[in-house]
Amino acid sequence: MLNILFKTSTSLLLTIVLSSCASTSFSDLFSNYNQQMSAVKKAQQQGDFQQALSLIPERSEGNGSFTLSILEKARLEYLLGNYSGSQQDFEFVYRRVQEAEQAAKVQLSRGVEKAASVISNDNAIRYEVPYYEQSMLNSYQALNYLNQHDFTGALVEIRRANLVQNNALKANQKKLTDSYSEMAKQGVTSESLSSKYPSMNNAIGKVKNGFQNAYTFYLSGVLYEANGEPNSAYIDFKKALEIYPHNITLQKDVWRLANALGMDNDIPMLKKRFSSDITQINHRSNKEKTGKLVIIVENGIIPNKEEVSIHLPIWSSSSRNYKFYNLALPRYQNKVRQYRGLSMNYQGKQYQSEEIVRLQSLAAKQLQDQMPGIVARQVVRLIAKEEIRQQMSRKGGDLGNIFANLYNVASEKADTRSWSTLPDSIHILSTNFEPGEHEVKLTVNGNIHTINFRVNEDRQTLIKLTAIGSYTNYQSFNL
Repeated sequence: MLNILFKTSTSLLLTIVLSSCASTSFSDLFSNYNQQMSAVKKAQQQGDFQQALSLIPERSEGNGSFTLSILEKARLEYLLGNYSGSQQDFEFVYRRVQEAEQAAKVQLSRGVEKAASVISNDNAIRYEVPYYEQSMLNSYQALNYLNQHDFTGALVEIRRANLVQNNALKANQKKLTDSYSEMAKQGVTSESLSSKYPSMNNAIGKVKNGFQNAYTFYLSGVLYEANGEPNSAYIDFKKALEIYPHNITLQKDVWRLANALGMDNDIPMLKKRFSSDITQINHRSNKEKTGKLVIIVENGIIPNKEEVSIHLPIWSSSSRNYKFYNLALPRYQNKVRQYRGLSMNYQGKQYQSEEIVRLQSLAAKQLQDQMPGIVARQVVRLIAKEEIRQQMSRKGGDLGNIFANLYNVASEKADTRSWSTLPDSIHILSTNFEPGEHEVKLTVNGNIHTINFRVNEDRQTLIKLTAIGSYTNYQSFNL
């Protein structure tokens, strides 16, 4: 008799598991993504990017996390200096994202994925590349093109990045409204969720949304200006300034172009807003022969999403009362790491870089906005799993009940997927330099490094510098 019950319970449980794993590996369902990537990030932190690349888990193209794996691979290839390989992988992800935005195809495929997630977890759903990650994809792709001396290709990627942010601005409010409405249908209020879910306010900081990336706007402005499009550069520098209003480098660029372009309506307002150290220079009459040095510094590696368990009362229609459930939810730690950034001495003057984006803050804000939808799916899943447990208990007795409980506990994993090899914080610094060859000592997060570059008259030199742990490297572009 026990043997029959065992076979019945096992057969039913296997049916559930296999249907859940149709497009998702067992490791994705039963272990968190951040655990799978821990060895990768450790190697990356040590500057061993080849080892990190080799440790990325293999996934088939039909796997829900396949696109994310390619993003991780493309970033590490970029760090290795394999710019053509990185370009090909980023282009593959870009095409996948574009295809996913075709509503009819998404609607058809997502139905199967969401059905599977109801009896497993959100890792069964195909990973959607969030807008802030899309803008970083295009930014890296622009740098890939610059490294291959293709300035036209870099401009195409910058325009794509700007389009991403415009589309995000249009779609954001509707997504927020829909997700809160869906959560309310499941009997969970914003107040009950916020009382249990750990705060991420420190991690989020002052960002207003999870998709407007000041770094992308700044890089766009630099490339537009180098291409002889100062009006477009001015617009994007101002967009970046709206997000980081106290960044001195942005203030200087906006003030400089406002004067150069004769923006007489803007100049009085900017003069009131900026300090006299910035506004006392009249750029219209500045005839000094110089070029411009722009330094972009990537700091660290973005923190992982983590899993947190909260206890919430959920209304049960069958028993017509509230029952407490444990929900496994993703979160970011409510703290940010401080980076000293870059300092430089030139002609007796000290220059200090300033943050232009904190990617952890964008990621945490994006997760905060997604949370109502995540909770709504979680409630549906918990109720469905409870019904399956009761069914297995009826068909398989105590053994069926035990097996169902074991599966429910093992499969209740938060979706901690995110592009985890991105930098944590990006700083910028710019100043005028005399034309010619230069060797300059920089202090980067407390470590001294020497860089060599050439500055051309009335042109820009872009230095892209990466600082991860004790690893530091840079590329120089004459734009």
